Amino acid sequence: MRLKNGIAAALAAGMMLGGIAAVPVAAGAESTLTYSWPRNSGVLNPHLYSPHEMVSQAFVYEPLVKYRADGSIVPWLASAWEISPDGRVYTFTLREDVRFSDGTPFDAAAVKANFDAVLANFDRHRWLELISQIEATEVVDEYTFRLTLKGAYYPTLYDLALVRPLRFLSPAAIPANGNTADGIEVAVGTGPWKQVETRLGEYDLYARNEMYWGTQPSFDRLLVKVIPDANSRAIAFETGAIDLIYGGENQVSANTFARLQANKSIWTGISAPQATRVLAVNSGRAPTDDLAVRRAINHAVNKQAIIDAILYGLEPVAHTLFAPNVPYADQGLEPYAYDPAKAAALLDEAGWVQPPGGGIRTRNGQPLRLELCFVGNEAQEKAIAEVIQADLRAVGIDAVLVGEEKSAFLSRQRDGRFGMIFNNTWGAPYEPHSFVASMRQPSHADYQAQKGLPMKAELDAWISDVLVSVDEEARRDLYRDILTTLHEQAVYLPLSYLTSVAAARPNIENVTFGATKNEIPLETVRPATAR
Repeated sequence: MRLKNGIAAALAAGMMLGGIAAVPVAAGAESTLTYSWPRNSGVLNPHLYSPHEMVSQAFVYEPLVKYRADGSIVPWLASAWEISPDGRVYTFTLREDVRFSDGTPFDAAAVKANFDAVLANFDRHRWLELISQIEATEVVDEYTFRLTLKGAYYPTLYDLALVRPLRFLSPAAIPANGNTADGIEVAVGTGPWKQVETRLGEYDLYARNEMYWGTQPSFDRLLVKVIPDANSRAIAFETGAIDLIYGGENQVSANTFARLQANKSIWTGISAPQATRVLAVNSGRAPTDDLAVRRAINHAVNKQAIIDAILYGLEPVAHTLFAPNVPYADQGLEPYAYDPAKAAALLDEAGWVQPPGGGIRTRNGQPLRLELCFVGNEAQEKAIAEVIQADLRAVGIDAVLVGEEKSAFLSRQRDGRFGMIFNNTWGAPYEPHSFVASMRQPSHADYQAQKGLPMKAELDAWISDVLVSVDEEARRDLYRDILTTLHEQAVYLPLSYLTSVAAARPNIENVTFGATKNEIPLETVRPATAR
């Protein structure tokens, strides 16, 4: 990608600082906010998934409506909307002061072109129930767009607020055949930032979108350095190579963050819970196809010890798939208390025999052995996996740790080659509706974990019904059935409720947390005022 605005020369002179690529800023050059991420952003196709990074897609692309931290949906690229009495027709009035960063007007034709591009790749997006519910897209006039559904679908506005796939690429950047699934040449959105250069394994560079309709970012440039390792990221922060550490997903180790909290010259913050740290347990593969084994696993793991020793108390303990404050999730389910004796009793009753003096249990000559899968370069996941391994071994379960690079890990999630696998929930605004909807799709770890359940077909039918229910009481009853069944079948091992953390150097201020874990509002950050 060609770099604009005359800053290529400065980047070409990049140096190395502690093994991390440094991008110098020449005297008089634009102001730059320097951040980091474990991987490059990808091409940033708004209509596709991995390896396109969600936080980076949100820098560039915007939705019709926006999710707020209080759970409300507010206007964004759409200034208003009307819903028909039967809940099937949504008519959106679009803002008239919006342009894509290439100067192309944002209008109803652009909205329809993007919706149609997503629908052309239907099978890839069918995990999102809204895609299956769309009957027609229509340009009513230049700034009015109409979406007609096959039936009433209560989470429509929440799905439209997601980071992907229903955000908007400039029509000028959509391929001639209208199918963005074949790839795009350049990322052009309406958001506050535009990507201007990427160097594999080094950095992604963004410039302020001067055409942005909203509040302009204070910084001219956003430099996102690729730093895969959390310890290296901490060194970069402490030496001034980056200005900000922000996010969950192992952006910084918990013990390092605790140390940064003690440094009075550094601003630190912790978000409210945003999702659930959870492992999926495979009901379709031995030995976790045995309900007794799955329940024993839930009783055998000391979650609070993990939180205290590895997470430094930064995350509250989780006993259910969703936090109680998630809509429809507070079902009063009985937690699987930490109780190794009960875990051992469950395994004894199921015929898993432990040798005298301890060791790995067997049944009919088969060892009680499973694969526990995690991303190999995620130090925190590895540490948690090691504690889980020790806890399970104490009750006679042999958990073989499998740490692999991200793409191999994701392949295991998709095809079910795991006994247990890290599979965090998605947070707002996906929960609970989008997350449970995806449980019906074979490409998701949740489907793979549930496919051995005797009531899987019934569970999927409940999910399909709840998404189109127009009766609130019936909807609550269906969610009760879904969440109670998943809990009782022990196809998940919830550990903690995820938070994001942030640490800012003294040269910047006004760091805020986004309403969702996948949107990082770096446009609000500004250079620190003189003190």
